[in-house]
Amino acid sequence: MPPTTADDAALARAKDVLRQAVQLRRESRSAEQRTADDEARLAVLDAALGATLPRTVAAYLSTGAEPGTLQLVGWLAAHGVEVLLPVLSRGRAPAWAPYAGPDALRPGRHGILEPAGEPLPDDGLRAAELVLCPGLAANRRGDRLGRGGGWYDRALAAADPAAPVWVLLNADEVFDAVPAQAWDVPVDGLVTPQGLLPCAR
Repeated sequence: MPPTTADDAALARAKDVLRQAVQLRRESRSAEQRTADDEARLAVLDAALGATLPRTVAAYLSTGAEPGTLQLVGWLAAHGVEVLLPVLSRGRAPAWAPYAGPDALRPGRHGILEPAGEPLPDDGLRAAELVLCPGLAANRRGDRLGRGGGWYDRALAAADPAAPVWVLLNADEVFDAVPAQAWDVPVDGLVTPQGLLPCAR
């Protein structure tokens, strides 16, 4: 049977409960633990990507207690990878712009840093050979729990279908089941401090 309005309402409530629980757990982590986890995730990505790095990677700049990406973005750029970052100040329509160094960033929506340069055309994300996206939780089927605005679900519709989508998580944010709705775009891999877990969509 197709999902009903009541089903969607129940799933939305379940998502909100899980978001709150994960956020509280993230905020309870010590600064030392976050730093160690960020360094371990970077090592996992280094090993997973190997000697031949993608030419273009879409990433994001972390904020608050999210798994950190500032070092990761700098590492990619230092290795000659073009890094595309979200431009959230453009509103609901997803937009991306190239990373041009820490001095070329400005606060965007919710204070999240974004490139100060001109955004790419609407199909700019198709240049990315790998997409690294944020999330609060996921499962091995590729169901990802985001913050609830749907920005990434809309953005990923414009990505190259051949480009894998990986979400950066802590190990305890990988669950057997995650509430998902029809519009939620699945991911291909989960990057935790312990390793890269491929997803079976």
